[in-house]
Amino acid sequence: MKISVCGKGGSGKSTLVTLLANVAQRRGIRVLVVDSDESNAGLYRLLGFNQPPRALMELVGGKKNLKEKMGQPNILVEKQIPLEHIPPQHVRSKNGLMLVSIGKILQALEGCACPMGVLNREFLKKLHLGENEIAIIDMEAGVEHFGRGIDTSIDKVLLVVEPSLESIILAERIKNLAGDIKKGFWAVLNKINSEDLASKLRSELKKRGIDVIGVLPNDPVIFEACLEGRAFGQGEAARAAENILDALLP
Repeated sequence: MKISVCGKGGSGKSTLVTLLANVAQRRGIRVLVVDSDESNAGLYRLLGFNQPPRALMELVGGKKNLKEKMGQPNILVEKQIPLEHIPPQHVRSKNGLMLVSIGKILQALEGCACPMGVLNREFLKKLHLGENEIAIIDMEAGVEHFGRGIDTSIDKVLLVVEPSLESIILAERIKNLAGDIKKGFWAVLNKINSEDLASKLRSELKKRGIDVIGVLPNDPVIFEACLEGRAFGQGEAARAAENILDALLP
C-alpha cells in the first residue's frame, strides 16, 4: 500500500508521516518513507536518523541533467523497483524503517521543482511493494502534486487539517482532486486541544463531504521533539496514530 500525506504548509504532514511510520514499524511492517517535500529538510531527524539520505535526483545527474540521464542504466529505468534495489547510499534504514528523499531546493535561482515532481511520479509508479510492506509519502504543501500526476500511483490519500479556514478550504480542493483520479481520501485533524474544537472541524468538513479518519491532539511531546529536531517519544498522538493505521490497513 502507498499512502500519501498532504495538506497546507505547517499543518503537520511530517508529524503524521512520522507517527504512522513508527506505529507500522513497531507492528513489524516494513516501511518506506518517501520525502518528496522539496522545502522541508528535517524529516530525517524526526524519524531518528543522524543524516538524510542522498537525494534520488543524483541518480539522474541532478535537476539540470534529468532528461539526459533518465535513459541511462540505473534503478529508475527498471520496470519495477523493489525496496532491495534502492542503492544503499540513497536510503537510510534501521529496524525495518527506510527513508528516501527525492530532492531539495538548496540554492537561490535553482529553478522550479518540476523535475523533482517528474522523478517522484516515476519512482512511485515503479515502486514495487511486497507482502507486509507499505510506503508513506510526505508530499509537498498544497495541490501541485496532483497536477503533476504524482498521486496517480497512490492507493490512499490522507489530508492533514489544522484549525484554520485556509486548511478547510484546501481540504475541499484536495477532496475534489483526489476524486478526479478516483483515490480514497480521508482527513486527519491535527493540533486539536479540545473535543469542542474537533467537533467544529468535523462539522465543517462534513458539510464539504469529507470524512475524518482520525484526530491528533496538540501533544507537547511532539511539540518539544519538533523544536529540538529529534525523534518522537511515545505520547497521546502516537496512540491516536494507532487507530488511524488500523482504519487504513486491510
